[in-house]
Amino acid sequence: MFWEASISELKRGYIQEENYYTCILCGKKFEKGIVYPVGETFYEAERYVRIHIENVHESVFEYLINMDKKLTGLTEHQNRLLRLFYQGKSDKEVQEEMGIGSTSTIRNHRFALKEKERQAKMFLVLMELLEEKDKFAPTFVKPHKTAKMIDNRYNITQKENEKLLKKYFPEGIKGPLSTFPLKEKHRLIIIREIAKRFERDHSYNEKEINEILKSANDDYVTLRRYLVEYGFLDRKHDGSQYWLKE
Repeated sequence: MFWEASISELKRGYIQEENYYTCILCGKKFEKGIVYPVGETFYEAERYVRIHIENVHESVFEYLINMDKKLTGLTEHQNRLLRLFYQGKSDKEVQEEMGIGSTSTIRNHRFALKEKERQAKMFLVLMELLEEKDKFAPTFVKPHKTAKMIDNRYNITQKENEKLLKKYFPEGIKGPLSTFPLKEKHRLIIIREIAKRFERDHSYNEKEINEILKSANDDYVTLRRYLVEYGFLDRKHDGSQYWLKE
């Protein structure tokens, strides 16, 4: 849903479906026609999903700005500038906080960011026009939002993904692995599929995690480590609780 959402839907952080409003940042659904309580006040579903985004994700901006730089296309310098601008700081305040140049330097950075925005719009149009003509373009599997580092491991077509899943899960995707591959790209495909065995909005202790992973492979320790390293699972520092990352 996240990658298929329009710009306006990404901006507000949720989409409207036939019977639900769905937060595209975490996938949580809010049924139409139901009222949801916040303290002593009740809200209809669409208003409540906005409250959910504020309470759980702080804001759409905060969620997006914290995504991997390979997904946002921002340098660390640009990321920090955008954060300060979003906080409503003046050019002088930004200059003083970052300790760079002068206020005119910050204005130049603002201009550069607007130029990047114009280029992004042109690129989107070009890609949409290309999509209408390019009959040979493969369908790529979109990287998960919580990926910690995007590189060539994520260069996976839908066809390749399906072929490898059949190879490594001969009894079906809910069954055991035939083997744990050596290639990192293949491991990513497997780990992504295994992550689907966990429920959202649910915390697991280590024993529960291990039991679920044993259904895929006896080496549950390696699977657990990869789920965390690839950004599918998060955990407490002491390893007492695990959960799916949003």
